[in-house]
Amino acid sequence: MTRMLSFRKPDRGSGRISPQEAVARAADGSLVVIDVREPAEVAASGKAVGALHIPLAFVKMRCDPKAPDCPECLTRDGPVALYCAAGGRSQMAVQMLRDLGYDEVYNIGGLGDWIAAGGQVER
Repeated sequence: MTRMLSFRKPDRGSGRISPQEAVARAADGSLVVIDVREPAEVAASGKAVGALHIPLAFVKMRCDPKAPDCPECLTRDGPVALYCAAGGRSQMAVQMLRDLGYDEVYNIGGLGDWIAAGGQVER
């Protein structure tokens, strides 16, 4: 039986980032933040100021740098942090971005974590 080896670039992102660090880095422009919740959730509670809104179902398609509608601010070598309502969907999105070749990807957790860390919300 032949064993297949997989070679991946080392992850610079640990998978988690403290909400406080995410708020600070987003404020200074050194981190792209993505809200992966459904449109109705964003309409009901708003989203982090400056965050992109890309529902989980569209992450693979919209965040692929080869896609024509991939936001220009997203690059495989730039840091990205994601959040949802509680952290589960954003963790799935972290894996999707890693599968697309993104190097530094973090899970903030939920919007409540962002707000508790002093992050502002826009509607």
